[in-house]
Formats: sequence, C-alpha cells, structure tokens
Amino acid sequence: MNFDLTQEQEMIKRTIREFAEEEVAPSALERDRTKEFPEEIFQKLGDLGMLGLPFPEEYGGAGADTISFAIVTEELSKACGSTGITYSAHISLGGAPLHLFGTEEQKAKYLMPICTGESLGAFGLTEPGAGSDAGGTRTKAVEQDGEYVINGNKCFITNASYAKHLALTAITGEKDGKKEISAIIVPTAASGFTVIDNYEKMGLHSSNTTELVLDDVRVPLENLLGKKGEGFKQFLITLDGGRIGIGAMAVGIASAAMEKAVQYAKERKQFGRSLSDFQAIQFKLADMAMKIELARNMVYKAAWLKDQGRPFTKEASMCKLYASEIAMEVADQSVQIHGGYGYMKDYHVERYMRDAKLLEIGEGTSEVQRMVISRLIG
Repeated sequence: MNFDLTQEQEMIKRTIREFAEEEVAPSALERDRTKEFPEEIFQKLGDLGMLGLPFPEEYGGAGADTISFAIVTEELSKACGSTGITYSAHISLGGAPLHLFGTEEQKAKYLMPICTGESLGAFGLTEPGAGSDAGGTRTKAVEQDGEYVINGNKCFITNASYAKHLALTAITGEKDGKKEISAIIVPTAASGFTVIDNYEKMGLHSSNTTELVLDDVRVPLENLLGKKGEGFKQFLITLDGGRIGIGAMAVGIASAAMEKAVQYAKERKQFGRSLSDFQAIQFKLADMAMKIELARNMVYKAAWLKDQGRPFTKEASMCKLYASEIAMEVADQSVQIHGGYGYMKDYHVERYMRDAKLLEIGEGTSEVQRMVISRLIG
C-alpha cells in the first residue's frame, strides 16, 4: 500500500498550490463581497491545461487521473470555495458525462471546448420539484420532425451562464408505466433557452448558480447522449464522480479554516498566554487535523478506486458525506476559536462556514449519502 503521490501528481499539486496562492486567494474575500465570477482565473486555468485535466489528450485534455482532479479541486477550494465548485462542476458534471457516454462526434464537438476552456461545463439535472428525488423530473423532450422539442425548468445549475452547451435530463417517453428519462445535449444559445442568474445565496457567492427555462427548445435527435431511457442511470454514474469533487472541496475548505485557526491561536493572547497554550484549544485543533487527514484519505481512496476501474459508489458517498460534515464542523470550530473576530468577514472563517454548508446539500444530501451507503452494505 503506497500513500506517496506520483511525480506527476506532485508536480500538479505544486503548480496548482502556487497558482491558488498567487492568483485565487488574494481576491477571494473581495469576490465574495461583489459576487463577481472568477472568469479571468478560469482563462488562466485553461492556459495551464487544468480545464481538461482528467480527459484524454485527443480531446484537448491532459490525460491525468482522478486523484489529480481531487488535488486541484482541494487546492482551489482552499483558496476560494466558489472557484473550487466552479472547477469541480466543470469537470465532473460538465465534461464527465460527455466523456463517459458521448459518441466520438459528440466528444469532438462538445468535450473539446470544455477541455480547452472555450466553454465551461454544466449539467442540467435538478428541478424545482426534483431535488433528492431526481426521478421526479418533469422536463419533457418530445420527438417531432427529426428533432427533440424540449420544455421545462431546471434550478440550481452551476456554470450555465458560461457554458455554450450542457447535457440535461428530460422525459422522452414511458416504459412499463414508468418515466423514461434520457440525457440530451443542448446548446445554451438555442432559441427558447433562457439562463437566469439571480439567486441570492448564503455562500459560494462568486460561483454561477442559475435557473434554466426551456420553451420549445429544438435540438436534433443526434444530440441524445448515450442511449434513450438511460439518462437516470447516466446521472447516477456522473454523480458518483461528482461526489469525489465535493469531498475534495470540503477538504480544501476545512484545511483553510484550520490554518486560520492555528495562526490566530498562536497570535491571540488571553489571560497573559497564547490561545494555543490552552488545552481546550489544543484539543480542538488536534480534532480538526485528524478529521481533515481522514477525509482526505477517503477522497483519495474513492478517486484511486475510480482510476482502477473498480466499483467506487460506496466510497464516493462516504468521502462526500464525511468530508462535507467535517468541513462544516471545522469551519464552525474555527469561528469559535476566533471569538468575535470569527464573526467578521475580514477574518475569512465565516465565509468558510457559509461555503461549506452547501457541501452537505449539493450532489446528494447527507441523508441521501447515508441511504446510498446503507443500501451498499446491506
């Protein structure tokens, strides 16, 4: 059992850590205030070859592995959660379904622009009435004159304002009294397709979260992604990979919160001593360090299993569940250690707490993860 990163993984880690510290972190607080999307950062990530990181080189990717993707997501999230979720969704929700289920023609046409950064990746799954119960999809795609005519709504969709196309789920018929859900690639510039970006969010302020409205949107039948009626199965597979990204994000945010707590505890004097001299604070910091280490190991294990072509659904759920819950806990304790200053925006830690909360909700709530795990151990 070898816990060392490969030379390539180490190089990617060094490169992205340097980039995150120099390009992402300095303006993270300001972006959180202004809600400005980090467009320039993503142009630079494209120049670095990070936007197609785990995809094959023939489509403009870098041919790296899932552990490398987790490393990049963690480092970006440590600097700025909004940047981290934008990157994670771009790869795991935007690019992955095209790579996994697309034809050669579809990959050349739609995966390539995602790898090169011409388009950000997005995925249209969640609907106003279909969150944890994604089978409750109501968006419909009706075949008509060699085209799909799509009508419906999607909500909480990451990156859609900056995506030239995205795969979305829609009902394409009925089979044995059950909805037949398929995935279809839709250009965002299509007539009748509206992307609305006006959500007021608790955290992750500079990420792009949108509503999609489809009113008689027409796309050719060849835009079907994978096989008809397999959309449900496809998005479950897609979400497994996405959960590794959420786990990596959580480790990044938790690491940032712990670093701030350690730094503050050393500097802050109370009762004539540094906070870090008090056992109550030492124990809090020890618990943070232990839980972050365990979470990262779980993320890497899930990523490694995926790279080996082995089943990883249970481990992806475990890493997402555990890492997201400890990210909230670590951020909360970091605010506590900072006392009144922890409540102030300039100290960053309240932002980590707000950003971390979504990780217990997105890509399957903590409750859904427990359902997945319990089914797989039964």
